[in-house]
Amino acid sequence: MTASSTDSIRKEIHLRAPRTRVWKALADADEFGTWFGMKLEGRFVPGQPVFGRITHPNYQHIHLEMRIERMEPESLFSYRWHPYPMDAAKDYSQEPMTLVEFRLEAAEGGTLLRVVESGFDRLPPERRDEAFRMNEAGWAGQLPRIERHVTA
Repeated sequence: MTASSTDSIRKEIHLRAPRTRVWKALADADEFGTWFGMKLEGRFVPGQPVFGRITHPNYQHIHLEMRIERMEPESLFSYRWHPYPMDAAKDYSQEPMTLVEFRLEAAEGGTLLRVVESGFDRLPPERRDEAFRMNEAGWAGQLPRIERHVTA
């Protein structure tokens, strides 16, 4: 399923893996970085930032901050970040962050994973459309990556 407004991106995937496995892939910073394509420094702890960089070819110049919001075991993992920070010379720290939420539900033969990224309407107008478009495409690519990771 894919549904979006101008403010939020919504994706979901049925994973043929137990919730405990999907949760570990989300809540463990090393595992998250492995399937997402990031090198993160530190652990995920609600209320704490985690810093890192993207490891995908052509994106290694992107350094990022994730502010962990909520971790409800096997149910909800959420964080805030600056979407699509492509210009290494630009300081994005004063811009609003979007909220990324992963919700897990038991499903026939595995786990239903829903991803919502919201808050695009608060971004500066000159960045809003491109950040939305690129992150929507990014999530479409990330869901198969987590699927391969948890079913390997």
